[in-house]
Amino acid sequence: MRTSVIKRQTKETKIHLELNVDGRGAYEISTGIGFFNHMLELFTRHGRFDMKLSCEGDIDVDFHHTVEDVGIVMGQAFKEALGSKKGIRRYGSMFLPMDETLVLVSMDISGRSYLVYDVEFNSMKVFDGDEKERPAMAGAFDSELVEEFMVAFSRELGLTLHIKKIHGSNTHHIIEAIFKGLARALQKACDIDEKFKEEIPSTKGAL
Repeated sequence: MRTSVIKRQTKETKIHLELNVDGRGAYEISTGIGFFNHMLELFTRHGRFDMKLSCEGDIDVDFHHTVEDVGIVMGQAFKEALGSKKGIRRYGSMFLPMDETLVLVSMDISGRSYLVYDVEFNSMKVFDGDEKERPAMAGAFDSELVEEFMVAFSRELGLTLHIKKIHGSNTHHIIEAIFKGLARALQKACDIDEKFKEEIPSTKGAL
């Protein structure tokens, strides 16, 4: 079993994460942010990872610190669990449809962090009588935080990650398709190739 336990505490967040890459999709997720919990639950189930995650963050200030720091810890957890990366398929891609939405997620567990995030949200919301428009929201969740999560996650894992919205207008559907696509592509990339399970999938001999 490829597993890891990561603990991280700052003045902004306190996080405990237990990960089993070779799981069945079991999860216990608590971040204090309902929509974010939902996305991480979808990620865990669709990737067939087992994950216990608790985060106490300063969400009375903003959701940003919690979302970014969870991305950091999840990236660290996958990196630790994969170890030398011996035998992994390394690459994974997924076209993920959800109603009117279609998203492409493609990745390489290369040891090199690089994010290409080509996603636009069409809808905007107005806050509590404030006429100023802000970035598109899903409930009380800023859509721009999805990119912040992906930046942190890919950086800490050492992941080359491309995410592109091909079609989509509903903010919830787009974000959900991104997290499901991330899970499905990552499952493929982490999968062990039985023919080459003793080999590092690189001519350099290391990832």
